[in-house]
Amino acid sequence: MAAQSQDDPWLVVRYIVIGLVFLFLVAAFLLWRIDNERAERFRLALLNQIVPNVTFLTSPIKSLGRILSDLKSFSNVYQQNESLKLELSQMKKWREAALQLEQKNAKLRALNNLKLSSVLFWVTGEVMADSGGPFSSSILINLGSEDEITDGAAVADGLGLVGRVSGVEKKLSRVILLSDVKSFVPAIVGPNNQEAIIRGDNTSTPLIDFVRGTSKIQPGARIYTSGRGGIFPPGILIGEAVLSSDKQVRARLSANLSQLDYVRLIMNRKSKIPAKVGDIIKNYEQE
Repeated sequence: MAAQSQDDPWLVVRYIVIGLVFLFLVAAFLLWRIDNERAERFRLALLNQIVPNVTFLTSPIKSLGRILSDLKSFSNVYQQNESLKLELSQMKKWREAALQLEQKNAKLRALNNLKLSSVLFWVTGEVMADSGGPFSSSILINLGSEDEITDGAAVADGLGLVGRVSGVEKKLSRVILLSDVKSFVPAIVGPNNQEAIIRGDNTSTPLIDFVRGTSKIQPGARIYTSGRGGIFPPGILIGEAVLSSDKQVRARLSANLSQLDYVRLIMNRKSKIPAKVGDIIKNYEQE
């Protein structure tokens, strides 16, 4: 053993250190167990020296803890923010859907304001698609021969005349709009009820053509269907006269042809077959 101690001097140092640590622990234990005033003062003095150093050593740990706590709080705030963004997005979608529904309801309510003669009846239809092209203006509606729709029936919305039916299938119909080049509507204009033809020319303001009488049509004059020829019932509002930039008198339509959702098809209870549009033009030219 002595030979091993001489060969390994660090072994002696380890024994000494272990002994000192043991003595220190025994002394600390006895110091903490002694219950008298002098020992208490010594313990307080010792703690007074140790605690500040311990606080200094634990301060970085506490700072790290606060940083981790702040990061957790930031993460919670971020998650709440994302959740609020999602809820806001859903609310915007619901609001948009509610506005669209309200607009549709308003258009349906407006249809109820359409006043018709007792010999007429109407059927409400929904616009399915825009079937027009570069040189035509028409829409498809979800009513057909199964719903007793007849070719040539007048079509209006809650604001005014839209066009006429031109082509009926079993479950759908095609409607020629007032802006179409094949659209000719017998009308009366202004307080003097001047007869004229509202002729489509692929613009949003059809021409007021074939005007009868010597009076000049004034801008702002109201335009209604005349009922001439039996295609359109009389008294349906078309719009008002306006003077275009090329000095032509045109009709500013009451109905917004670009925003049609629901329309009413107006038919005669007597089931009278309306005249052809071409016949109306011939009659105007002959008279």
